[in-house]
Amino acid sequence: MAASQEEIALTTTAATPVTLTWRYSNRVLLKTILESGDGGLGLVNERVVIGGWVKTSKEVKKEPMPPPPADVAGDPAATSSKEKEKEKDVSCVEILQSRIPFFRTIIRVLGGSAGISNNVPLREKLEALVPKPPPPSTVFLQVSDGSCVASLQVVVESTLVSPSKIRPIGTCIMVEGVLKQPSVQGKHAVELKVEKILHIGTVDHDKYPLSRKRLPMDMLRDSAHFRPRTTTVASVMRIRSSLTHATHTFFQNHGFLYVQVPVITTTDSEGFSEKFQVTTLFDKREKEGPKTAKDIEGVNLDILKASIKEKSNKVEELKRSESNREALIAAVQDLRKTNELVSHLESRDKLLQAPSVKTDKVNFSEDFFSRQTYLTVSGRLHLESYACALGNVYSFGPRFRAEKKESSKHAAEMLMVETEIAFSQLEDAMKCADDYFKFLCKWILEDCSKDLEFVSKRIDMTCIDRLQSVISSSFEKITYTEAVKALEKVTEKIFETKLEWGVALTAEHLSYLADEIYKRPVIVYNYPKAVKPFYVRLNDDGNTVAAFDMVVPKSGTVITGSQNEERIDMLNTRIKELGLPREQYEWYLDLRRHGTVKHSGFSFGFDLMVLFTTGLTDVRDAIPFPRSLGKAYN
Repeated sequence: MAASQEEIALTTTAATPVTLTWRYSNRVLLKTILESGDGGLGLVNERVVIGGWVKTSKEVKKEPMPPPPADVAGDPAATSSKEKEKEKDVSCVEILQSRIPFFRTIIRVLGGSAGISNNVPLREKLEALVPKPPPPSTVFLQVSDGSCVASLQVVVESTLVSPSKIRPIGTCIMVEGVLKQPSVQGKHAVELKVEKILHIGTVDHDKYPLSRKRLPMDMLRDSAHFRPRTTTVASVMRIRSSLTHATHTFFQNHGFLYVQVPVITTTDSEGFSEKFQVTTLFDKREKEGPKTAKDIEGVNLDILKASIKEKSNKVEELKRSESNREALIAAVQDLRKTNELVSHLESRDKLLQAPSVKTDKVNFSEDFFSRQTYLTVSGRLHLESYACALGNVYSFGPRFRAEKKESSKHAAEMLMVETEIAFSQLEDAMKCADDYFKFLCKWILEDCSKDLEFVSKRIDMTCIDRLQSVISSSFEKITYTEAVKALEKVTEKIFETKLEWGVALTAEHLSYLADEIYKRPVIVYNYPKAVKPFYVRLNDDGNTVAAFDMVVPKSGTVITGSQNEERIDMLNTRIKELGLPREQYEWYLDLRRHGTVKHSGFSFGFDLMVLFTTGLTDVRDAIPFPRSLGKAYN
């Protein structure tokens, strides 16, 4: 589960020592240095190139150099040593001082005798004219490249670059130098002594949103393109990436085939979901449909607006001349009527341009797909067609719900993992969901230990214990009926939704089961048929269906699954009972007409798993670019 050894390559050239470089760039990933086991001590004296972004910075001024010792008469060794020192170290001030005779001559020529008549010494005049160079300093940068939690201390002398260019938070640098042990022992095992600046990407400190330290997560959502530069969001994204890797590993190792399902669909996968409609008709109306008064009445609004300017000029001329009062009155009235007409036509245009939202009056045969289409809510129906040919399949992609509600556990676009297993029943799907969830918890503990340590300090101190608890414990399995009875016994809490058999369990009900009653993950199964989608298999009692929800502490429901109806007569009955448009599901019914098979599967809320792992409370902080009600930045 660790990073592949192929990601790190040893390269040797005649000009440079052995360096650790990433395969696809000449830079070294900081993870290679800082997570090498000894914190990078084994790489001391190695020459490396690193790149990253400045997290923090500190500038330390250097003490001025003491004056050189006087010559020792008759001591050729001392004289020789001094000459060597001069050859090695000649400061800017010394260079300027050596040019004093030259400057003195210029001043005498330009100033005549004025310089002599004054009592101010010439050296003081010269020092006033020549600006003093800034005192030398050393800049200590904490640089991160996103490959790990830790940052590398990078030491840059002011002789290489002006400190003001590299100190602002967010500055991007690429530098070459030598890894050394810090002169003062602290939290850093190694630091990079920079010898060459290869790149500087400056920032505008006043406009850069991350210039302020520790912005709250809700404010960071408005800067989704910058927030991965924060240590917290970077850790969450690395955990998210690892969970993605773990997902594919689990299903590939267990004989599943990966299938991409369509994002655009003609089918309402659940029969009663809020969907985003896909259409190009509004764009077509703008290009082809009548949208202005000119198209209807032959009146050109632009010409009328131009005439207003001409008539205004005429009115001004008549006012200045004061020769024909009647003409002025007529011109003013004409201008007023023209303004009223333009205002009226502009209002008409706005009404004509407004698109109709009544889909029953839209001719979808003229649309791009010649019929109504939506962004998919679920890919399980499409997966079934491949499960009925390939056996075991899974998909991993975005799903969309246009639910107009504010919720910390819901976004308009969320990533889902979905599976379908041929020749299986409800128990098989629940077993697969149990194994998959525990596999993810174990994987993340082993693969992201450093990020979890950081998250436990910054976000939720119980996150590691929670993951370990899931691995070591068994899930509580209860029927819907048993869940209702357990919740009816609760006296210390009043639920917002009145509880009775046949009512859908809310997020509040389900979370209470996992967080308070059982204090561990819970699987609730055999729900009333009225609260689950039409395709779920009807149980023998005729009242319940073979569906389940997996509920975990902290995050609520993360998995919903079912055994799907393989009997075409039962499926037809459910479609009719719910009043669903049968033509949408003819292709789905075909799977029952030709080679039907028992099958089951589930949908896994990947973003909710990130919440469970990290302890974050809002799913919008776990999604790279969240889309929610009223908000779709960049």
